[in-house]
Amino acid sequence: MTTPYKRLDKNNAAVLLVDHQAGLLSLVRDIDPDKFKNNVLALGDLAKYFNLPTILTTSFESGPNGPLVPELKAQFPEAPFIPRPGQINAWDNEDFVKAVKATGKKQLIIAGVVTEVCVAFPALSALAEGFDVFIVTDASGTFNEITRNAAWERMSSAGAQLMSWFGVACELHRDWRNDIEGLGNLFSNHIPDYRNLISSYSTLTSSK
Repeated sequence: MTTPYKRLDKNNAAVLLVDHQAGLLSLVRDIDPDKFKNNVLALGDLAKYFNLPTILTTSFESGPNGPLVPELKAQFPEAPFIPRPGQINAWDNEDFVKAVKATGKKQLIIAGVVTEVCVAFPALSALAEGFDVFIVTDASGTFNEITRNAAWERMSSAGAQLMSWFGVACELHRDWRNDIEGLGNLFSNHIPDYRNLISSYSTLTSSK
């Protein structure tokens, strides 16, 4: 059965950043570490650009999972931050679920580490409660492609949509005429090839 197209709406979406912790990031092997961190920060930048409610959560920081990566704390100093004392599934934490529901948004954009646990478990739980879930695949990471693909299959079979951070940004933006320079600068900050494109565009427009 084909799932109807559900388009991301910047007025109805929230971003959940789940367990991007220093210890857990060392487990990510299905994507280059530098590219992965860039993608996570790009997701953070687009969340701020579109003014999307953003919730940060960590699991068992006092253990080997470690603290939230400092770059995310710096990006979202005022965002709700839920340090879970032990729950593996963030949706099992009452404060986290309250924070999600307090946004009033029905579309949840989720990324985290590791994909088959920290992303999949709350994604499946949110789907079961009627939320529309969008997984940012390149801002989520895990041990290898086998576990990643199994997680993607499980989530998509349950109704989650798999997207890249670039796809999320474009779908939220809808129309280049809304803001060429703003979105273009966001892209150029995280995609080297796009920086060349924007530089070329800026040179052409400034010469007119």
